[in-house]
Amino acid sequence: MDKQHQIKRTLARPESLDTIRALLCADTVAQRRGALARALCERFGFRDALGRAQVGSCVKALRELEGAGHFVLPPGGRARGPIAPRRLGEAVALPVGVAPSAGEVLGLELIIVEREDQMRLWNELMIREHPQGAGPLVGAQLRYLVMCEHGVLGGLGFGASALQLADRDRWIGWEASQRREHLHRVVGLSRFLIRGSVRCHNLASRVLGMVLRCVGADFEARYGYRPWLVESFVEIERFAGTCYQASNWVAVGHTQGRGRQDRHRRRAKSVKAIYLYVLERAFRARLGVAEPAPPVVRALGEGLEGQGWAQQEFGGARLGDRRLGVRLVDSARRLASQPGRAFCAVAQGDKAAVKGYYRLIDQAEELDSAVTLEAILAPHQARTLERMRAQRTVLCVQDGTDLNYTGLAQCEGLGVIGTNQTGASSAGLHLHSTLALSLEGLPLGVLGAQCTAPVPKAAGTEPVPIEQKKTFAWIQGLRECASVAAQLPDTHLICVMDREADFFELFDEQRAHRRVDLLVRAKHDRATGQALNLFDTVRQAPVRGEIQIVVPRQSERAKKSKQKAREGHVQRTAQALLRYAQVQLAPPASQAHKAPVNLTVVHVVEPSPPEGTKGLEWFLLSTCDVSSLEQARSCLRCYGLRWRIEDWHRVLKSGCRVEQMQHQSAERLKRALGI
Repeated sequence: MDKQHQIKRTLARPESLDTIRALLCADTVAQRRGALARALCERFGFRDALGRAQVGSCVKALRELEGAGHFVLPPGGRARGPIAPRRLGEAVALPVGVAPSAGEVLGLELIIVEREDQMRLWNELMIREHPQGAGPLVGAQLRYLVMCEHGVLGGLGFGASALQLADRDRWIGWEASQRREHLHRVVGLSRFLIRGSVRCHNLASRVLGMVLRCVGADFEARYGYRPWLVESFVEIERFAGTCYQASNWVAVGHTQGRGRQDRHRRRAKSVKAIYLYVLERAFRARLGVAEPAPPVVRALGEGLEGQGWAQQEFGGARLGDRRLGVRLVDSARRLASQPGRAFCAVAQGDKAAVKGYYRLIDQAEELDSAVTLEAILAPHQARTLERMRAQRTVLCVQDGTDLNYTGLAQCEGLGVIGTNQTGASSAGLHLHSTLALSLEGLPLGVLGAQCTAPVPKAAGTEPVPIEQKKTFAWIQGLRECASVAAQLPDTHLICVMDREADFFELFDEQRAHRRVDLLVRAKHDRATGQALNLFDTVRQAPVRGEIQIVVPRQSERAKKSKQKAREGHVQRTAQALLRYAQVQLAPPASQAHKAPVNLTVVHVVEPSPPEGTKGLEWFLLSTCDVSSLEQARSCLRCYGLRWRIEDWHRVLKSGCRVEQMQHQSAERLKRALGI
């Protein structure tokens, strides 16, 4: 069966419905659904790869067509309740004496489940020890038991793949019609269990390797065809997917929180990482899908000279109309010549250009316009990715800034960014940016931009989900970097953040994105589970070396309505001591069910600052490997480049004067901001 039969689609054709109605009037099938299904299988050739009539699938399609009102089927058999899985009736005995490493386990093997006693054992194991239980699985299925001389170590179960997955389907590159015809070639690893009592290094990745070597032949023996791909899902809040990465699976994206039966888009399921394993290297050729183009590597500065830069950074934006894309490139090129001025002045009397620019910006929101901040930035982000690909290490620096539009009294959709001394609220938007930098501090591009209208906190003490907090922007930024990391296998990404990002949920999130490291300046003196809290624990660690830090000049600033007064000082060089230590941060009481987080703290302190000067002291929390003085100094140099994003926000506000823009809605402001 090279192509999957489209049974329901075939039976829903007008001529097929006429055939079904005629058969329903025939004496031979009038009272039996099974007989009708067998007759239709014979008429339309609904047979699987082994030549067996697909009666069950045909009956299911007939029930759905009956529900749509096309005909009335004969009464079915006696309705049965849910079928209880066959079980052992007692817990599966725990294995005893398992070796600490997978390579030392005696008699490790996979047993395909075929007999009654094996099915009872598999069901009992999954029901008692797997979070999703035993199923039921759907579609073509295979089950395995993981056995050794010491007992049962776990089990695996394969079933039908997901009907649609945006990130998976994009990675494969097939169209909807191709997916319908060949979806059976993708099988889902629906259950994977290594028993909790088993502590055996590399066992999970070894078992995955073993099953991937035999599942193709086993599927062919049972169902008459070989799968081309295997898919699986990892719940990112609980697992890191390390065993999949070690077994050469490919992370292709995330689910949207919808289950197989979520017809009303309620998204009640948790978001999971999608992993694929290729069993057939030429699967795209067999699908008739073009292989993806090799990734582009772009040198720093390449294509940015002359007048072609605007086409490179903005060309190809999907704005719903090709003419809008052309207008975007032209508008960006003109604005770059005089970035602090309004477009009317920049256009120098070109009325057509002015009209085209404002037509681009003023797309009506009610038309669900494709002209969005994200769509405008997408080409530039693609070029940023190409520049990142040329770097061994990239710093993804995150920070937020408020854009004040209090003077735009008629502007709709703004949020509250603060209050002044009289208690009056200030209207505006909050921009959270991720700026990609080389290790030399040279900007590679804007990797992400979240522009939101802040909502004041509601009165009351009810706990607020993290997704509704302002700090969630840092987690979203980390997820964006993790998505990019999957496309940059040879580039190390480090997210650099200031003290606002020092919250437990961020470090907990990083456990699901191990390819992206964190470097965060500590704000809270947290408990460590020892006698001393975080700061004192690190202060008592041995001094690893000394370092000179240039403290730049700082001008004096008087107190303003939203800013504190600031003392000025001249530039100086600080002589600082450097320490680093491994620590374990306990979860807060509200998240006591989560495991502690293991981090390295790099501590910099100036023991003898000049008289009248506050000495430097930084605590940097990092998931990077820091086991030498040079690695600690590297972390310090990376954090020292965090100020580049402050420069970036200053460019937006002082150079491009984005707070002087005047539009009638927040959405239009975002479009102009994107350019």
